[in-house]
Amino acid sequence: MAESVDFIVNKNDLRQTAFVPGRDSAESALEPGQVLLHVDRFAFTANNITYGAIGELIGYWSFFPAPEGWGRIPVWGFADVVRSRQDALRPDERVYGYFPMSTHLVVQAEHVSVAAFIDAAPHRAALPPIYNQYTRVAADPGDDRAHEAHIALFRPLFTTAFLLDDFLSESTLFGARSVILASASSKTALGLAFLLSHTRRGQCEVVGLTSPANKAFVERTGYYDRAVAYDDLRSLSRETPAVFVDFAGNASVVRAVHQALGESLKYSCSVGLTHWEQMALGVEVPGPAPILFFAPDHARRRIDDWGAAGLQAGVGEAMQRFLDSAARWLRIVEGRGQAAVESVYRAALDGKIDPSEGHVLSL
Repeated sequence: MAESVDFIVNKNDLRQTAFVPGRDSAESALEPGQVLLHVDRFAFTANNITYGAIGELIGYWSFFPAPEGWGRIPVWGFADVVRSRQDALRPDERVYGYFPMSTHLVVQAEHVSVAAFIDAAPHRAALPPIYNQYTRVAADPGDDRAHEAHIALFRPLFTTAFLLDDFLSESTLFGARSVILASASSKTALGLAFLLSHTRRGQCEVVGLTSPANKAFVERTGYYDRAVAYDDLRSLSRETPAVFVDFAGNASVVRAVHQALGESLKYSCSVGLTHWEQMALGVEVPGPAPILFFAPDHARRRIDDWGAAGLQAGVGEAMQRFLDSAARWLRIVEGRGQAAVESVYRAALDGKIDPSEGHVLSL
C-alpha cells in the first residue's frame, strides 16, 4: 500500500502548507470497533476554503487532529475499508463521507446499519452529527460508480443549496421578489439558482453577482434571470424587495450590496467565503445584519420533520435534475498525487479555478 500522507495547513495562514507522514496508516493498530479507511478520491472547491477560513469559529479544525497550530481541511469523497475490527464492516467495502486531505483515516464505527455508520471517536462527539455519518455505498440508492466524481463534487454542496432553498421557501422569501446571489459562479450558488429558477419561476427574479470575467459563464448556465458584475451594483433595484445570499464573504461587496439596495433589502444571509481574505463575518453594514446560514442546523430540523430517508430522497431527486442540466457546462478534472492536490488547493485559495471545472483529487 502507498505511503501514508496528510496535507496540513497553518490555521493562521492558509498559504502555509505541508505534506507530512500520516497520523493514520496501513500499520495503525486498531481497537475494537475501529476501521482503517483508505481515502480514494475527494472533491475540492471554494467550499473547502471556507472550512479553513472559519475553522475555529464553526469547529471544522476539530474533526481531524493535526500538529499544534496546523489543521487538516475536511473534504467530501470516497474511501475503501482496508482493515476492520467492526464485524459489520469488511475489507474492500466502499463508503462515502467526510474525510481529511489524507491517504488514510481510522474511524470508530458505531450505530452500523445496512445503509450507514457513525464515527463515534470521542473528539468528534460534540461536533455536528451530519458530518460524522458515513454512507455504505453498496446500499446507497443514489450510488453510480460511473458518476462518483459528480457525487463527491455536488452532494455536499447541493445539499446546502437544497436546504437554503427550503429555508427561503419556509420564510416565504421574507416578502422579497428578488433573490440576489453573490459569487454566482460558485457551485453552491449554482445549485440554489437552479432550484429557485425551476421552482419559483415568475415568483422572484434570480440575480447573480459575479466578476466581469465570469459574467458570460453565469449567463450561459441559464439559472439566473440576470447577471450583474461587481462593478455594476448600481444597476440593482431599490424598488424591488430583495433577499441577499452571500457566498463570497467579501466585506466590501457585502457593504456595497447593502448600500445599493437600501431599504429594499429584507434579509441578508451569509453562506460561504470564496473571498476568504476579505471575510465579511461581523462587518457593520447598513440595513439587516448578515446572518450565517449553517446547513447542519437546518438539516437537523428537516430530519426531525421528514426523517433522514425523506431528506436524502428529496435532495437526491433534485440533484439528479441539476446534474442533468449541469452536463451542458461542467467538466470534471481529476488529479492524483501531492503536486495535483497542492496546485488545486492554491488555485482555489486564489480564486482562480475555472467555474466550469469540477476538481476531484487523490493523494
